[in-house]
Amino acid sequence: MPFTLLTHPLIQHKLTILRDQNTGVKEFREIVSEVAMLMCYEATRSLPLEEVDIITPVAAAKSKTVAGKKLALVPILRAGLGMVEGMLNLIPSAKVAHIGLYRDPKTLQPVEYYCKMPPDINERDCFILDPMLATGGTAAAAAQYLKNAGARSLKMLSILAAPEGIALLEREHPEVELFTCAVDECLNDHGYIVPGLGDAGDRIFGTK
Repeated sequence: MPFTLLTHPLIQHKLTILRDQNTGVKEFREIVSEVAMLMCYEATRSLPLEEVDIITPVAAAKSKTVAGKKLALVPILRAGLGMVEGMLNLIPSAKVAHIGLYRDPKTLQPVEYYCKMPPDINERDCFILDPMLATGGTAAAAAQYLKNAGARSLKMLSILAAPEGIALLEREHPEVELFTCAVDECLNDHGYIVPGLGDAGDRIFGTK
């Protein structure tokens, strides 16, 4: 499975703030968005360019522009919503799909409750957004939904990942490219990443 570990100092600094249990909801939400924007910069590095003719205030020039790529952001509800704004800051023309999946607390298996996609999703390259890649079940289920809908290519952006989640995603969807800022030690008995940062959705929205 294509895999990119993002070690930029700014990302690692912000990740430390996210991990800290004393970081409040407002700051946590803002930094999730900032990290997503930095991750977007790396995840779009391979977008193709084409040459265009423009006129600057000084002279005619040949310059580069993104070559007509259709993109879609696919946050996994609800924590993935925290990453959308940061991504849209860099790629504002992207469409936004929504996949509602939650992890059953007993079985740890994904359960679907909502799915809404642009009608032309089969013409788009998709970025699946979820701050935590823990068991990998919801990420794998989201990837399968997008495959069934005909999405052209899939990239997964998770701020934190556990080895168990990476292994499952690689086993079920080896072609999905993963971007993450850290690979933590393991999952605990409740399926939480250790040391992790707690429940990302609760910390973004101030719930428990």
